[in-house]
Amino acid sequence: MPSDSKSRTKAVPTRQRKMEAVSAKEASYQNVVNFSEDSPPYDPKLVRFIDLFCGIGGFHVAMQQACTDLGMKSKAVFASDIDKDCQVAYETNFSLKVHGDITKIDEKDIPFHDILVGGFPCQPFSIIGERKGFDDTRGTLFFDIARIIKEKKPAAFVLENVKTLRGHDGGQTLKLILNTLEGLGYRTTYTVLNALNFGLPQKRERIWIVGNRLDMPISLPVGDVPMTPLSKILEAKVDSKHFASPYIRQKRHSVMKPGTEPTIWHENKAGNISSYPYSCALRAGASYNYLLVNGERRLTPREMFRLQGFPDSYKIVSTDSQSRKQAGNSLPVNVAKAVLKELLLSLKWGITDLYPQSSCPVLFSPVKIYNEKTKVKNS
Repeated sequence: MPSDSKSRTKAVPTRQRKMEAVSAKEASYQNVVNFSEDSPPYDPKLVRFIDLFCGIGGFHVAMQQACTDLGMKSKAVFASDIDKDCQVAYETNFSLKVHGDITKIDEKDIPFHDILVGGFPCQPFSIIGERKGFDDTRGTLFFDIARIIKEKKPAAFVLENVKTLRGHDGGQTLKLILNTLEGLGYRTTYTVLNALNFGLPQKRERIWIVGNRLDMPISLPVGDVPMTPLSKILEAKVDSKHFASPYIRQKRHSVMKPGTEPTIWHENKAGNISSYPYSCALRAGASYNYLLVNGERRLTPREMFRLQGFPDSYKIVSTDSQSRKQAGNSLPVNVAKAVLKELLLSLKWGITDLYPQSSCPVLFSPVKIYNEKTKVKNS
């Protein structure tokens, strides 16, 4: 390389060489792509992701399965959860260290990633002002998601939460979340999906929020998978410790009798008993006899993990009480897998190389701010 300054000024900058290397097929994306010189090379056959509020790893299993189905590989480069028992379970199954309190971790220390996933807690947003976005989310765990997205600029994200987030605070909480994500440059959409429609015998409705910086429309799954019968979920041999007391069993059977096919009996807060060929939503804080198989026994840890879509290869390492809590707090793997597959397919990940080699995208797009006069998407 010549050392004189005149020769150096004629050298073609690295950024320019990369942009000139974009094929004609990819040229339509140039107006939204700004390449980061410091990011690792983009690999169309590998999805690097971070797993926030990771719990026992439902998103991790779902990402592995989705990428395998699409002929790709996945790699978790960072995971975080404050629960010590969940940390042990995650590390045991995925050989990845789980960091603790995300509020104590500097966003600059988070590794580069392609996709951010997280099932964040639903919290009230104490808002004084105009509810415009990012700054209004301070003090909530969603803010930690937002600050990481703002700093690391992943290509896409998938967030999961309870169904009631949609109507929380009259819809204002969801509106603020959408405002924030759109304001950070992400085309964002959401939907509510029921695990019953994705092969799992559990009625579990959750909201899924998906966004990308390519400004590309994202298809979301509908769910038309036949439900797996309980007979394939329930274990044949069950330890006596899982059976309810004679008093509880007699009380249940005085209301209704078991049928020929297995069912799960649910007792609501009013004490009313109902029986279904599937489970009502597993809950971390539910009473001990909230769900009983045929009105006789509690679900085993393995059965609860199966109801959430975890494969039997997943190692259960916690106590029964902790496992019940973990299963109740987890997300339905089958649904997460379907959402992730649709996201990857919508972005043509691994099918069409949308970006030049040896670069990772940092993308931007026009934003739409949600306010009182704006109709919230999918409402």
